[in-house]
Amino acid sequence: MLSRRTWLHVAGAAGAAAATSVLSGCTLNPDQDHIGPNAPRALPLTRAPRVAWVFSSGGPRGFVHVGVIKALVELGLKPDLIVGASAGAAVGSLLAAGLSAQDLETLALDLQPWSLARWAVGTPERLSGSGVADLMQEHTPVRLLEDLAVPMACVAQRQRDGVPMAFTAGDLGLAVQASAAIEGQFAPVRIRGERYVDPDWSMPLPVRLARALGAQKVLAVDATAHLASAPPGAERYRESDLRKQALVDVDGVLADVLLKPDFGYWVSLSREFRERAIGAGYRDTLAQADRLVALHAA
Repeated sequence: MLSRRTWLHVAGAAGAAAATSVLSGCTLNPDQDHIGPNAPRALPLTRAPRVAWVFSSGGPRGFVHVGVIKALVELGLKPDLIVGASAGAAVGSLLAAGLSAQDLETLALDLQPWSLARWAVGTPERLSGSGVADLMQEHTPVRLLEDLAVPMACVAQRQRDGVPMAFTAGDLGLAVQASAAIEGQFAPVRIRGERYVDPDWSMPLPVRLARALGAQKVLAVDATAHLASAPPGAERYRESDLRKQALVDVDGVLADVLLKPDFGYWVSLSREFRERAIGAGYRDTLAQADRLVALHAA
């Protein structure tokens, strides 16, 4: 089983060594400064949300969000705001755009992760996540965050100072790409003069941003590793696991309900793994049905 650190992520992505022969195209100007009127912006919401769903980063583990959503929809629950980081921003944006739970599951199982990467000409990272923006354009009829059926905040980290920003307006695909630009692996996305990357090492579970946007109640979904179940061979990842867990814990305690579905430590991009992650998200969410229904009750 391939280690989770072998893989690039954002709703899954491909391992660099395995994917370079099949990358679809290239980005000729990966450091383009997006300064037009539809460049992503961090704006306050026009209406205070009552219940927010927060989806964490997690790379291939982010497939678990699909199973959680499947269960939440089955329970008849709806959010007033969705906040997502990286893989959580991608899945959350698709949901906010109106995709059904079945559509999300089909897309997750059929996705060719290497199609999300492009050669980034002239950058140290050598790869661009512009395919992520293309994915959003292909599967949603909505182009702007402010036009989504459910208010959405895509969280990205400002590279200059590490400050996480919640994009709530502007180009949907570009906002998700910025949220998923894994630092050191995908080229940053430059927006209004600032470069943005994945918030994995600043705020992987952005509950504080949901609260800052006015959310009264928060359901948070943590797709990071279960440290207690780390098997032999995982010792070399313990330092990064502990660092990530410390970041998650800061926000996790601020959620009214925190879900952390368990589908094992190791990850891959196989269909079997995706089905297992989705199944775990669905099962563990339904196990909390009473708490979740109470959280959403008026």
